[in-house]
Amino acid sequence: MRERFPSLVAVLLLAMLVIGTWWASDYALRSIQIDPPRRITHERDSWSDRFVMVRTDPQGLAINRLEGASMEHFPDTDAYEVAQPHAVSHHPGSPITIGTSDHATMDQNGSRIVMVGNAHLERLPDAEHKPLDVRSERLVLKPDQDLVYTDQPALVVNGQSTMRGTGMRYDNRSRQLMVYSSSDVKISGEEQGAKKTSPQKAPQP
Repeated sequence: MRERFPSLVAVLLLAMLVIGTWWASDYALRSIQIDPPRRITHERDSWSDRFVMVRTDPQGLAINRLEGASMEHFPDTDAYEVAQPHAVSHHPGSPITIGTSDHATMDQNGSRIVMVGNAHLERLPDAEHKPLDVRSERLVLKPDQDLVYTDQPALVVNGQSTMRGTGMRYDNRSRQLMVYSSSDVKISGEEQGAKKTSPQKAPQP
């Protein structure tokens, strides 16, 4: 019995240590208030007044520029809300385009800009292309694809030709222009490159 006594004391002390550790851990967890997970709400987490954002191609050339009077970022949609946006696209080999509106939302990691309110896209003229002017209440710009489209009523002026319709699509790389559900078309005999398609489903945002 005397030989077992030290072993019994050691086992008893170890058991008391385990129980004491468990109690201290449980007491600490109950005493320290843990913050609940942060709720993601539609509240801005970053903002700026006057700003300029520039995107470059793999060669480091600036191809897209977006500036505005103010910018706010919202984490729940991961979108930037821009007041008085001014978007410039200048891809190598393509004419320069300038888009403006009252308000814009940039999302999809910057690959889409939805311009709302007096939306206006202008393709600047050059030695090979006459000016192109597009006006609508809503224009969707795809800067990386150098593309603009809308499913809203639009007025398109291509040189001396004018087209009114609901829905349009313009690819600045191929210079292909399509107006959907056209209601008023005036094509100048001198204009080339403006195409009117038969009514079809307009592209979705």
